[in-house]
Amino acid sequence: MMANFMRRLDSMLDGLAPRRVLEIGVGEGEVLDRVRTRFPDADIVGLDLPDPELAAQWRERGVSAMFADATRLPFPDDAFDLALAIEVMEHIPQPARALDELARVCTGTLVLSVPFEPVWRAGNLARRRYVRDWGNTPGHVNHWTRWGFRRFVADRFTVDRVSSPLPWTMVRATNP
Repeated sequence: MMANFMRRLDSMLDGLAPRRVLEIGVGEGEVLDRVRTRFPDADIVGLDLPDPELAAQWRERGVSAMFADATRLPFPDDAFDLALAIEVMEHIPQPARALDELARVCTGTLVLSVPFEPVWRAGNLARRRYVRDWGNTPGHVNHWTRWGFRRFVADRFTVDRVSSPLPWTMVRATNP
């Protein structure tokens, strides 16, 4: 499943030549590593919530990342021409504020992904995970269908493409 997800992510990046890239929700840095390899001349910055273990992993990978809140990005307007939020928006209590911030700092393309509900939960239940929570992964505070997530992004961006590498939804959009 992850190989297909990464292939779809790569296809969302086709045709782009960003100079400045932002990834919110860097996690361990796997996507940021992939983006850094794909766009070696770009200035790439990642951010996530404070976590010393993540910071240690970033140092090991040589990833440039910082701690910050996605709803209050510490960057000037129009600072990036590509922004990514891969498997992040489902964790943010105020996702519209994060999307507003991405619209403020990103002049070009935005690529986002979220779990496709209810397929995500059904998969968890089939694996007997999080049964007491009806398959809801801990930390997931937002739940979108493919169509609902597209509409959510379209409130602030022009949606160019939607991809569905099961069990996720991925959107590529541009800032109008």
